[in-house]
Amino acid sequence: MSLRIVIAEDQALLREGMVRLLEDAGFEVVAEAADAPDLLRKVGAHKPDVAVVDVQMPPDNTDDGLRAALDIRATRPEVGVLVLSQFAEERYAIDLVGDDAAGVGYLLKDRVSDFAAFADAVRRVAAGGLVLDPTVVSHMLGRRRRDDPLDELTPREREVLELMAEGRTNRGIAELLVVTPAAVEKHVTAIFSKLDLPAETGDHRRVLAVLAFIRR
Repeated sequence: MSLRIVIAEDQALLREGMVRLLEDAGFEVVAEAADAPDLLRKVGAHKPDVAVVDVQMPPDNTDDGLRAALDIRATRPEVGVLVLSQFAEERYAIDLVGDDAAGVGYLLKDRVSDFAAFADAVRRVAAGGLVLDPTVVSHMLGRRRRDDPLDELTPREREVLELMAEGRTNRGIAELLVVTPAAVEKHVTAIFSKLDLPAETGDHRRVLAVLAFIRR
């Protein structure tokens, strides 16, 4: 069964372009919205797998899309949310992820032109993963604070955590860094240890590590 998508974008040309690209990749676009209130209505009516949402939308053309995305996250957690933004705003990403890094993504609109990556982001969000734009992750990585536990990480461990924050699996990280999955697993274990994430949290440690990175 193909993934069911609602697209919210007020620029008709861009919206139609995304519809065509997604449909060509095998997704089913069940509804389109040109403003935030219509997005909420259509998500409620169609119950999609993923809502792809522009940050700036009518009626106010400020952060209406983001606020609608937060509403969807709060009231319909089963719906994945992928937000598209013109600018790399860390605050938007932090607000969007909140306390739950599952089924959510934040990408710059420029990424849509790399359609393979865009389609992969939609799939990862639908599967309950986290996707953050590499530019936003890079900005976050550049921030510093006193007594930051991330300062204990080696450069390679920071690189691995950065890729984890982009939503990549250990295998995907291994392919990008041209190392073995076992080497990545070793780095991930070291990250968990240095961030003092207890073993009993299991797979949830991966999410906690990313949240620690985002909130620093």
